[in-house]
Amino acid sequence: MAFDIDMIKKVYEELPAKLEKVRKKIKTPLTLSEKILYTHLHPDSKLKKYKRGKDYVFFSPDRVAMQDATAQMALLQFMMAGKNKTAVPSTVHCDHLILAKSGADKDLKVANDVNAEVYDFLKTVSNKYGIGFWKPGAGIIHQIVLENYAFPGGMMIGTDSHTVNAGGLGMVAIGVGGADAVDVMAGMPWELKMPKLIGIKLTGTLSGWASAKDVILKVAGIVSAKGGTGAIVEYFGPGAKRLSATGKGTICNMGAEIGATTSTFGYDAAMKRYLEATGRADVAKLADKVKKHLTGDPEVYKNPEKYFDEVIHINLSKLEPHLNGPFTPDLAWPISKFAEAVKKNDYPAKMEVGLIGSCTNSSYEDLTRAASVAKQAVKKHLKTKAKFTVTPGSEMIRYTVERDGLLKSFEEMGALVLANACGPCIGQWDRKTRNPNRKNSIITSFNRNFSKRADGNPNTYAFVASPEIVTAMAIAGDMTFNPLTDKLVNENGRKVKLNPPVGKELPPRGFAVDDPGYEAPLEDGSKVKIKVSKKSNRIQLLKPFEPLTVDQLKDMRVLIKAKGKCTTDHISMAGPWLTYRGHLQNISNNMLIGAVNAFNGETNKVLNLVKNKYMEVPESAKTYQKKGIGTVVFGEENYGEGSSREHAAMEPRFLGVKAVIVKSFARIHETNLKKQGMLGLTFANAKDYDKVRQDDQVDILGFDKFKPGEPLTVVLKHADGTKDRFKVNHTYSAQQIEWVRAGSALNKIRQEMSGK
Repeated sequence: MAFDIDMIKKVYEELPAKLEKVRKKIKTPLTLSEKILYTHLHPDSKLKKYKRGKDYVFFSPDRVAMQDATAQMALLQFMMAGKNKTAVPSTVHCDHLILAKSGADKDLKVANDVNAEVYDFLKTVSNKYGIGFWKPGAGIIHQIVLENYAFPGGMMIGTDSHTVNAGGLGMVAIGVGGADAVDVMAGMPWELKMPKLIGIKLTGTLSGWASAKDVILKVAGIVSAKGGTGAIVEYFGPGAKRLSATGKGTICNMGAEIGATTSTFGYDAAMKRYLEATGRADVAKLADKVKKHLTGDPEVYKNPEKYFDEVIHINLSKLEPHLNGPFTPDLAWPISKFAEAVKKNDYPAKMEVGLIGSCTNSSYEDLTRAASVAKQAVKKHLKTKAKFTVTPGSEMIRYTVERDGLLKSFEEMGALVLANACGPCIGQWDRKTRNPNRKNSIITSFNRNFSKRADGNPNTYAFVASPEIVTAMAIAGDMTFNPLTDKLVNENGRKVKLNPPVGKELPPRGFAVDDPGYEAPLEDGSKVKIKVSKKSNRIQLLKPFEPLTVDQLKDMRVLIKAKGKCTTDHISMAGPWLTYRGHLQNISNNMLIGAVNAFNGETNKVLNLVKNKYMEVPESAKTYQKKGIGTVVFGEENYGEGSSREHAAMEPRFLGVKAVIVKSFARIHETNLKKQGMLGLTFANAKDYDKVRQDDQVDILGFDKFKPGEPLTVVLKHADGTKDRFKVNHTYSAQQIEWVRAGSALNKIRQEMSGK
């Protein structure tokens, strides 16, 4: 039986009546996305037709999921909210803090030792507030959610940008910051701008080397890294029904790489098969009774251009395998053009490491297809030229593929099997190389490939592909190799060709596991004591932020003018910094150290006008803060893309940054800034970015009359006595302005809980 089955029953029992009311108000055929959104409206948002991309709306998600790196800050905030128990089913998953180094068993043992304080904190808080706890080694949050919690037609939020993975089972699942999770866990309405809708019609059938991963790699190339911002991507068409549920999950997972709010598919036979195979036949039976409500209306899919804001058509029968990168997941190369791209762009031609698995591609289907390639390598006497690692997505997957001999196939090929955790995908990789800064190429089946993300080396050219393509390329060790057309010379000197991969959607003998890694919370956690040592360098209790004032927004200094791509990895790096995710003061020492300073082209080197010298970014911020001088961060397009990590907003807030002014924001980061009581503003004219000088004093005018839809004014007072004045826009709703007035969304929640 599924977790939280009573909640799921209630959702399905109420669905028909809710949709009938929606239809009477909306009076048009509905997409699946609209059905889920409108049936999850919070009572504070009345039922009416909301304007996509404009209206802010309150929702009531069904559940919350948190991974251990973000859960620390989320739960530290929840502890301040004044609640005794979470209002909706919630879970914590320990997957981010396990360093990939020597192999699964050794790495897990080290992690349990090194992270004992953090794991104990998370488990204790989970027990106190009724939160399900998935211990280290259980698996990656998104795989665990897909296997245990996701259900068609549901709505959930998670403190990780790849929460969207649950769209593979027909959910609207959205990545958020920890403060958003606090809203939902505290029983408060959760606010989101009504998303735009992008429809992607899939026709044809995948064959040969092409896989579900290639669908989203192609989409990323079409839409770009920010093209999906503020939109839900809804897949439909005959091709969509031919994809497995886990294949759908892979596609939805990487929807985060185009900035999409989330992605989803309609309920179908593949989802039913997966629910039944993962022990949730009861959910499948309930879903079958309301299945017409768990997909878009026929009229919508018949005339999609009429109901979606944008429509993309992809024929799966003509889809080539893709390799995307380097340094961005939307630089898409069909494999037929990849060798040419390697040569033309001088990418390192030798492939040094292939890495498969992760939350994106570690399903049974993925691993059977990759294993079929690995078996060929052994049988055809091919010696693997690149190093190769396998990261199972969950203990259930690991146990099952080991039982079925797949892990043995990988090991015979020379693979290192890593723990059921995020590992290299998020920079938790102790990669041993003689020269850690050497130019080199790797290919992964992960989702992101930003500079320095996997191993901290800015010269690692990382590319993203399907597990089967990664496996084939690792055998060749050559970035110009095309397994569809090229032959390899084996150990006997013979030329051999790899056959297309074959796989199984689900294990013929069923899934199996001894210990899935779940620990239920205490029935009554009221007597649980949460202790945090003042001497701890890992966990630090939070203090409320003070509200912004008009005076604080005058005579501010430019902390940094970031140039080019500035992701959350640039603002708050992961890797070794994950150690301090529960300690705001300590992790703030990494604030913006990866951002490129537009004035000198360097990282972590900015001019401080108090000391009149160049300093590291965090130290410069602290210097201004000690003098009572506020600071401003300037940036370019899609600022804050990537992870949902709210530390990228909390750190600037903690170190005295009052406003972030950019050409455009990634959705989650903009919301995180708002939640922490900061000003996230955009240039009305993008060219005004060029007017900012490093020795400016900055005023922001109009804050005393801060209202939805009304621009503020920035005044740059240059050192030569001249001034520049220009408008900056914002997207703050009335509710969000209250967060800023209170100092943060959490302050506002606490005020409401206390009745003040």
